[in-house]
Amino acid sequence: MTDDRVRGFPAFGAAGRFARSWWGRAWVRAMEDTALDLRQLKKGRRYAAAGLVGPITVSPGRIAAVVEDADGGPFRTELRLAELSDGDWTRFFDRVASRSGHLAALLDRDMPHDLVEAADDAGVHLLPGIGDLDPECDCPGWELPCWHAAALSFQASWLLDADPFVLLLMRGRGEREIREELESRLAPEAEAVVPADRTPGPLPDLAAFRPSGAPSIPAAPGVPVAAFELLAANAAAQAQAVLAGEPWPGRRPDAVRLAARFPAVAERLGTGADFDRAVAAWSFGGRDGLEVLDSAWSPPKPVLAAARAALAGEDPVFERNHCTIGDVQLRLDRRGRWHPYRREGDAWWPSGPPETDPGLLSG
Repeated sequence: MTDDRVRGFPAFGAAGRFARSWWGRAWVRAMEDTALDLRQLKKGRRYAAAGLVGPITVSPGRIAAVVEDADGGPFRTELRLAELSDGDWTRFFDRVASRSGHLAALLDRDMPHDLVEAADDAGVHLLPGIGDLDPECDCPGWELPCWHAAALSFQASWLLDADPFVLLLMRGRGEREIREELESRLAPEAEAVVPADRTPGPLPDLAAFRPSGAPSIPAAPGVPVAAFELLAANAAAQAQAVLAGEPWPGRRPDAVRLAARFPAVAERLGTGADFDRAVAAWSFGGRDGLEVLDSAWSPPKPVLAAARAALAGEDPVFERNHCTIGDVQLRLDRRGRWHPYRREGDAWWPSGPPETDPGLLSG
């Protein structure tokens, strides 16, 4: 057993925040869906924000902390999560090692949706579902999760935001163990394709590629030489996305993306205010920004309740994932970020980069 099977984290202190990553929010949903009393959750969120949770210890199947309480305590609180079996881990490692994009993302402390979905397809459930989190607390309350367990769960989601290896540790394996296993699986493949007297270098930064000098192919009539640079840069960006396992946008999103990056393209492709708004949305928020411009969706009720709490003192009007406060409108994307809009005439225009805390954008 390696010594990173037990990890300790200092207390957060007072910190009003929400889970930012999609996997952090999935953790919170697993706890919220189990709760029988939403008042316990609200009180737990206040305890978490007030910094009443002490240092947190994470080990296989368990996350624990001492939670202060003015009405008694402190109380020893735990959340338990079943460890994966050896067979589950083997299937998980197979999935990660089969995709270079998955491996790179995980080592960069990211948890791609398609990695989790691929693991689910193999019967390996990384994220907790309804009833998977088992709270324990020595407080006198009989209903679980109590607000102490809820406070610990909220702060646990903050840990997961920064490091998905915390989730994998709860599932039974430490980071060093995981890295060593993945390296051992990749080593034979590397030895088979790399000569003994050479060592592989890092992949080139394709997104930063720019051709130098005049292109070897003459410019076609009416096509400026600069167009070749644009095409090369676009092809490099697409290759980088393929290596990272990311989906490539469709025709309209790709046109918007190019126009946001290259002003000359915007001049040629521009077709009026709607296209200009789309370019502004992509410039501020990328693919997510364009999605909230073009479509609406219905967020879970706890997410909207958290937004109302963050906007206390305002007079927000919610309609699906849109929150309107006078001449300001906030639109929630599926990763939990609020995109600000301002009214200009009869239309709403993107006005800045997204934030996870809607209270920062309401002014």
